[in-house]
Amino acid sequence: MSLKLAIVGGGSTYTPELIDGFARLRDTLPIAELVLIDPAADRLELIGGLARRIFAKQGHGGTVTTTTDLAAGVEGADAVLLQLRVGGQAARDQDETWPLECGCVGQETTGAGGLAKALRTVPVVLDIAEQVRRANPDAWIVDFTNPVGIVTRALQTAGHKAVGLCNVAIGFQRKFAGHLGVDPELIRLDHVGLNHLTWERGVTLLDSPGATTGREVLPELLGGFGREIAEDLLLPLQVIQRLGVVPSYYLRYFYQHDQVVEELKVKGSRASAVAAIERELLEMYADPALDTKPELLGKRGGAFYSEAAVQLIAALLGTGGTHSVQVVNTRNDGILPFLPDDAVIEVPAEVDAAGVRPLPQRPVEPLYAGLIAAVTAYEQLALEAALKGGRDRVFDALLAHPLVGQLDLADQLTDRLLAHNRAHLGWA
Repeated sequence: MSLKLAIVGGGSTYTPELIDGFARLRDTLPIAELVLIDPAADRLELIGGLARRIFAKQGHGGTVTTTTDLAAGVEGADAVLLQLRVGGQAARDQDETWPLECGCVGQETTGAGGLAKALRTVPVVLDIAEQVRRANPDAWIVDFTNPVGIVTRALQTAGHKAVGLCNVAIGFQRKFAGHLGVDPELIRLDHVGLNHLTWERGVTLLDSPGATTGREVLPELLGGFGREIAEDLLLPLQVIQRLGVVPSYYLRYFYQHDQVVEELKVKGSRASAVAAIERELLEMYADPALDTKPELLGKRGGAFYSEAAVQLIAALLGTGGTHSVQVVNTRNDGILPFLPDDAVIEVPAEVDAAGVRPLPQRPVEPLYAGLIAAVTAYEQLALEAALKGGRDRVFDALLAHPLVGQLDLADQLTDRLLAHNRAHLGWA
């Protein structure tokens, strides 16, 4: 089997990470043609040139093409990967800055900044998805674009063949495997929640790769490596030990909100740091002698995304064996009974050519279920605001968000959000 894949947002400085994974894991995912699609033609050619050199260096026989024409690029694609950023790093910098003026976390995927990104992104993604459906209704859409939960819910609600992917789970899998000195394929996570709002409630060390049996090792990890895990998450060790779970690092925005706000006021935005890294990366990519992903790319973010993407796409397209269990963002359909069926949850799922089937979950403890339910309600309101527009809908979404939840604060944030995003919101 030979496949055609398309990457929308192929001009991203992050794309070489994916290219490297595709090249290394070509036996798992045999790509005959890879199309990079992006309106930024100058960046696209830089990335395309490096992608061809990486493929050649690693002996990959697939072709890499580039285009600014979305319809032409997705024609005949078996899977389309979405990794776009509407408004670029400049918009991200604003998302991470103006909420701080109101004493709220400035972050691109949660809180008021995350809502701004969702409002800009959902209409663009849905337009792209319609073009994919017209070109090839059987193509899978794999969404990396944040906020992944809201974007994936938008795609699935519109009837698209879509699944969302994040690197938090595979990051934990690799770190836990490193602590224990075992193959990552032997680590299975009891991972539950929403995108960027998850907890590892258990970690199973499988008897063998692909096995269904193993032993629980989370207490061993917390006992022997709790300090290292806590330092990675920037959370107090005693809290993790008392809870007996490993929260994703995004939970710090909820558990230590005010402390994070004060830190961000001093530290400055992540977007400005990423923009500086991107400028340096683009200079590197322009070097015709470069044929490997630079080490600097590791500071750009998205560790292990390429491995997660290859595993997911290979399973969906039937090239990675019969089936595999992977953590994805997909429709709830009763898995978490306290959420609507059409909510998008992030849990382990069986993935194969027949689709994505989330695995049953044991009851979620009230400490986590309450926050999951609240953020799901916010995400539903955020999607309505993204689809229908209107100041009142933006205000409602902010009022529902656990990091906002106050009338005056929601009002101030709504005004700032609209002021900073009018160029991207046709209804504003």
